[in-house]
Amino acid sequence: MIELNQLRCFVAVAEELHFGRAAKRLFMTQPPLSRQIQLLEHALGACLLERTNRHVSLTASGKTFLRDAKLILEFTGQAQETVRRVEKGEIGRLMLGFTAVSGYWQIPQIIALAAQELPEITLVLKEMVSSAQLQALAARTLDIGFVRQPVALFPLAYQCVLREPLCVALPVSSPLAAKPRLRLRDFAGQPFIMYSATEGKYFYDCVAGLFAQANVVPHYVQHCSQTHTILGLVRAGIGLAIVPESARQLGFPDVEFRPLSHPDAFAEIYMAWRQDGETPALAAFRQLVTTHSTAGGAIARKKLTGRRALPKLR
Repeated sequence: MIELNQLRCFVAVAEELHFGRAAKRLFMTQPPLSRQIQLLEHALGACLLERTNRHVSLTASGKTFLRDAKLILEFTGQAQETVRRVEKGEIGRLMLGFTAVSGYWQIPQIIALAAQELPEITLVLKEMVSSAQLQALAARTLDIGFVRQPVALFPLAYQCVLREPLCVALPVSSPLAAKPRLRLRDFAGQPFIMYSATEGKYFYDCVAGLFAQANVVPHYVQHCSQTHTILGLVRAGIGLAIVPESARQLGFPDVEFRPLSHPDAFAEIYMAWRQDGETPALAAFRQLVTTHSTAGGAIARKKLTGRRALPKLR
């Protein structure tokens, strides 16, 4: 049975070619050092060192074994360092879920921050609706998700990381484009493109709730599940729409955006994860997101300086 300590003793003697200097290097006395070499040679069934009163040299077997011994110690050191870094959350792999709209701006910002500050945590991205993310978290096929609405589902935990304003998207030809800011009453009787009550339920509930509060009834002309489809219809002059602020990032030509004057005109994104069995990598990633979230729940637009590594995506 070969022990790592025996290898360290052998390498020290082989490099120093002197038992006294090797013992001093290892902070031990010569007798136990000699004993470790003897045990190693016995385990290998080979003589590794030629010894005289004044001279120590390597045998042919010793020269060959020295290369392997150094590699074993090097690999062992690397393994220890890797385990240490895994425990500190510096290395790992996370399955990350996100909704389509959050992929316009918020999620890319988070990924960029992780690439700079947690470069050896691999993020595997999964675009999923919120309900599918929660099911995946419960089934342990997802490590962390960014969902629109928290649902009481043990053992999931939530943290609001972004509160995003809702704004008005309208074609440049609309008379309402002349206004710098719109109110809900401006939509009364106007052709309006609404989110689907099933596939786009979160935004449907948000917008429908706003109209109900203001006692406003627009003229619904289409219902769609995806924001980019809604903006395409707005561009074609089909009607107006209320969309999250991040939809500006899509850069649709001939579509104007205006602020919406209402205190409840905002959408939220929650970070969701399982409370049980949290890995160090997940804890480090959550801390990163929390650190770069403002008090209002928005991801801070931190300027990334220096040479930035590409994010590990698959």
